[in-house]
Order: sequence, then C-alpha cells, then structure tokens
Amino acid sequence: MPTAGLYLLSIVCVGVMGFAIQYGATCTVAAVDEVVTARKFNRLSAMIEAALWVGCGVAVYHLIFGQLYMPRGYDVGGATIAGGVLLGLGAYINRACVFGAIAKLGSGDWAYLFTPLGYFLACVLTARFVPLPSPHPLAVTPLLLRLPAWAIVGAALILGYRVLRLTVAGFVKGRRHEHYRPHTATLLIGVTFLVLLLTSGAWTYMDILTDVARHGMVPNAVFRSVLFVMLIAGAMLGGWQTGRLKWAEISVVSIVRCLAGGFIMSLGCQLIPGQNDGLILIGMPLLWAYAWIAFATMCVTIAATKMIVARVG
Repeated sequence: MPTAGLYLLSIVCVGVMGFAIQYGATCTVAAVDEVVTARKFNRLSAMIEAALWVGCGVAVYHLIFGQLYMPRGYDVGGATIAGGVLLGLGAYINRACVFGAIAKLGSGDWAYLFTPLGYFLACVLTARFVPLPSPHPLAVTPLLLRLPAWAIVGAALILGYRVLRLTVAGFVKGRRHEHYRPHTATLLIGVTFLVLLLTSGAWTYMDILTDVARHGMVPNAVFRSVLFVMLIAGAMLGGWQTGRLKWAEISVVSIVRCLAGGFIMSLGCQLIPGQNDGLILIGMPLLWAYAWIAFATMCVTIAATKMIVARVG
C-alpha cells in the first residue's frame, strides 16, 4: 500500500500531467487532424514517443530491480478492430479523445464534463443489461520485459539523447517553435506517468468510472477521485498560462455531442479493452500487439470520418 509520501508524489505527478496535456494540446483527434490537413506528424509522433519513453523506463527499471507487475495484454481479434473504430468515431463526435477532453476542460469548456458522464452511462448499461464480448487475456509476459539487455540499454541511450536535445531546445535556448511543444509536453506526460506506474500502479482517469460502474464502491475511490481533480486543476493551470482558459457557453448541442462521444468511446474501450490514454501509456509501451492495432485503427477511423464528412459537406 502506498505511503503518504507516495500519495503526495502521485498527486503532484497527476497535476503536472494535466498541465502538460493542456500545454501541448495532446489529443489524438488534433494529431490526426494535423496529419490530414497539414501533412505534419508532430503531435502524432510525440504521442508515440511518449509510449516509447514509458516503455523504456519500465524496461530499465525491470532490468535493474527485477520482477515488476504489469497490466496484462489481450488477444487481437475482431473486437480489437471494432473497438478501435468505435473509439475513433466517439472521439470524432466528441471532437476530442480522453486526453483532449481534459485539455478542453482546462480551457473552460465545461460541456466536456458530460464526456465522462456518457462514458460512465455506457459502462453501467453494458455491465448490467447488455454485456459486451471481452477479448481473452494473455498470460504471457509482455514482450517489452523479454527484450535483451543490449536492446534496452541501446534504447535508453537513444531516448536519453532525445530528452537532452528537447530540454536544451525547449528551455535553455528558449525555443518555442510549434515543433517542440507537443514533444516537450509528452516528455512530461511520459515521465510523470512512468513515476505513477512504478510507485502507485497504472492509473487513467476513466478507470475509476469503469470500476464504479461494474463493481460499485472500489478501493482507493477517494484517492483516485482526488487524482482526477488534480488532473483537471493542472489542465486549468496550463489553460490559464497559455491564455486559453475562458468560460465557454454550454449549449444543448455541445452537451449531446459530448454525451454521445463519451458513450461511443466507452463502448470501444470495453471491446479493445482500454482507453486511448491507456493504450498509449500502458499497452503500447509494453509492446502489446492489441494496443498498437487498436490505436492505429482509431487514428485511421478519425481520418476517414473527417475526410468523408468534408466531402459530403
């Protein structure tokens, strides 16, 4: 059980994570939009880089300290693809993934409070009335933890150089170019999530909604709720610093859109299983095939939907 010091460390890390999400506009929908409209891969590559940072940190920790409990993976199948499609459609309707919804809240767009509500309602519905098929969990050790030591050390050196370069470019030289913002933000997200993972276990803010919907009161519910509040607070601080924090008018249309987006994303997350933040920061770093396939399917779905809507409109 985490000590008081670890609880405090977790709270600080989540606050920094929320700030970084806002600072870099770290959102899968925004990343795919950048690819489709500008033919640039800055945000998308930054998100994948965050997964590599987390994975490298976990691998180095495991190499030095030995056995480490990690979340299990799942079979790849039709549910993986279907879940990725629903996750992409839900994110497109919502105009933000679960990362992006935090950034929107941090900018004062309170309609996005209905995104987690829609997510929760779908969890309740499927848990009690319409159970969804769940992929078979894998019992094997994650591929990441089976890599040879030379591969882990080599990856650590390469990523260490990348971190040093980002630090120098983004802070020492004072460069604020658009190219550096998402990579610097995902550096913070990757580092803070890695600390959380190694000290307090895997945590994503949608997990508590899933657990409450399925099991009612869950262990550490108060602490996990505090982490969610700190995530929003960090995003609001980032929104205030960047000048994005403004009160946005809440309309019926925005409420329905966020509810529907959260609901559909929830269905996709349950089929995969895992949210896009969980895929990027847990499944993909561990080199689980289902996570990479689901995330790729999500991105392709967002891109295809965007192009179809643009052509029809």
